[in-house]
Amino acid sequence: MRKAYGIKSLMIYLESVNYPITEDEINDLILNKKIPHLRPIDNLLIFNLDYIDGWLSDQQSNP
Repeated sequence: MRKAYGIKSLMIYLESVNYPITEDEINDLILNKKIPHLRPIDNLLIFNLDYIDGWLSDQQSNP
C-alpha cells in the first residue's frame, strides 16, 4: 500500500499526477470528509494513495 504522510506529502503527490491543490483546499476536503484519509492520532494524517487515485478519478469524471 502506497501512503503519503501529511498534507505536504499529499500535495507533492497530487502535483506529480497533474492535480495541483493548495493546503487550504486539502484542509477543507478533510473537514468536509470529501477526501479519503486516516487520522490515527491528532497530529498525524495518512493518505492511502490507492484511495487517492480513486478519488482523483471521481473528481475528473464529476467536475
